[in-house]
Amino acid sequence: MHRYPRNLTGYGATPPKAGWPGGAKIAISLVLNYEEGGENSLLHGDAASEGFLSDIPGAQPWPGMRHWNMESIYDYGARAGFWRLHRLFTARELPVTIYGVASALARNPEQVAAMKAADWEIASHGLKWVEHRDMPEEEERAAIRDAIRLHTEVVGEAPRGWYTGRCSVNTVRLAAETGQFDWISDTYDDDLPHWMEFGARDQLILPYTLEANDMRFATAPGWVTGRDFEEYLKDAFDVLYAEGEAGAPKMLSIGLHCRLIGRPGKIAGLMRFLDHAMAHEGVWFARRQDIAQHWAATHPHARRDRPSAMDRAAFVARFGGIYEHSPWVAEAAHALELGPAHDSAAGLANAMARAFRSASDDARMAVLRAHPDLAGKLAAAKRLTAESTNEQASAGLDALTDAERDSFQKMNTAYVEKHGFPFIIAVRDNSKASIQQAFQDRLENDSATEFATACRQVERIAELRLKDILP
Repeated sequence: MHRYPRNLTGYGATPPKAGWPGGAKIAISLVLNYEEGGENSLLHGDAASEGFLSDIPGAQPWPGMRHWNMESIYDYGARAGFWRLHRLFTARELPVTIYGVASALARNPEQVAAMKAADWEIASHGLKWVEHRDMPEEEERAAIRDAIRLHTEVVGEAPRGWYTGRCSVNTVRLAAETGQFDWISDTYDDDLPHWMEFGARDQLILPYTLEANDMRFATAPGWVTGRDFEEYLKDAFDVLYAEGEAGAPKMLSIGLHCRLIGRPGKIAGLMRFLDHAMAHEGVWFARRQDIAQHWAATHPHARRDRPSAMDRAAFVARFGGIYEHSPWVAEAAHALELGPAHDSAAGLANAMARAFRSASDDARMAVLRAHPDLAGKLAAAKRLTAESTNEQASAGLDALTDAERDSFQKMNTAYVEKHGFPFIIAVRDNSKASIQQAFQDRLENDSATEFATACRQVERIAELRLKDILP
């Protein structure tokens, strides 16, 4: 049994109403990554210099050597860029979330004091600003533990939010398993917060961004001028603001780095964007902890049985009757590559339809023949399944006149004699009159056409039944 872990469905066509405070049309999260003093450096015990996110074109790590130019660019972020951004945000009274690398915070006590005085949220950005891709699980778990410890020493309180950035496939799970974090942001998968389950832990995820992010001043394709960044942020804001006006508010995360946006020619674009956003009503600038607290209170997580997580016995017990008296369809569906996308009615209906469609004609014919006649003898004797009973009742087939019942029985007999299986139609899509008309019309079809039509109707009946028990 293979299970596919990625969730490619998310909220789908009907995302929840965010309900931002004050009826805001958009929530904006300003994130300032503080990495200066935590990057790769021989001074920090690393094997090579930093090669990532700087204004040095084509920078590469220098094994066994310090890179003076790289270090000085990071130094600029701490010495000048941070304070320029601090003045900008405090003058406008804008809340900020810091992604603070613990070892960088430890080397920058004056900046930490300024963050705390401004009431900025200081979340953890890991122990060091290094790549975690190839880090063994136990080593990464220890690094997370050490990051929390050092952060607590330096800041005076433990971090409640987490973002590694250069993460591994294990990072989110390992951070969630600590039980320490109100939110984790090592995903880029949505415009709204969402929940993930890790064992007994229900973990709130606040998706982050790599595109509304000044890192693209240092990557290709990317920004060249401050106006490039400004125009992109304005476009993102305008689209999301319009969605909020239409009743579907979202969240806009903006990623910033002291050594990048802190340069005067770049920060001008950010300033103009802030002018644009702040000129609109219904804009909630918020720390990520504020967004997390709101979401947890407004949209708490509710666990439910998920088909993709069920063992075979539980799955068949729950869904074996979806295809009339044909549990083999559920058995075959369970053997497919199921995942979060199949935990909804539409998703599981597709998996079960795949199992049904791939079966032999004889097997599918057996499913058709397992269906009862409409308003037939089994209905009169109250021997239908509960699902069939409710379905037939929904179109009034349990309350026919004697003449109507006689008409149905005659058509049932004629249909079975011609095609070899009962007339099947998704009753809940129809009225008594439309069923009678379809009956008459389909009696004229050849058996091959009717076999295909009946199979499609069986799939539709299954989909409707699943909608009764799954979201």
